[in-house]
Amino acid sequence: MLTAKDPAFRTRIQASFDRQGLMKTLGASILHIEPGAVEIALAPTPAVSQQHGFVHAGAVAAIADSAAGYAALSLMAPGAGVLTTEFKINLVAPAAGERLVARGRVIKAGRTLTLAQTEVVSETAGEEKLVALLTATMMTIEGRDGVAD
Repeated sequence: MLTAKDPAFRTRIQASFDRQGLMKTLGASILHIEPGAVEIALAPTPAVSQQHGFVHAGAVAAIADSAAGYAALSLMAPGAGVLTTEFKINLVAPAAGERLVARGRVIKAGRTLTLAQTEVVSETAGEEKLVALLTATMMTIEGRDGVAD
């Protein structure tokens, strides 16, 4: 079980998320925050679609990266922040459905680097389908409160 170093990590993550212009633009929201795990939801709309009507891969990658980053941040001390240093995403199915959910979780938390993974699923009529899998490395930055992708 992973343990948060900041007792106010949920409040800090929600406040940081609320400051992200891209998440507002996409219409994304946080569903769940636990130590080492964050879920972000996105409703497919024409504003985030590509030419075939699916959610654009850039929007899928954005919510996946943010979920991984916030999962990493949930384990960091107050005042620390996180930057993505690299990620790889596999897009395994068209992103369509009633909503997308990005489930970020920490795989290994280190002093400087944290490895995280996000599964993005589409939900339709209570059924889930894997859409994307992201693996990311996050770097701890001191003196910055939140995710600074």
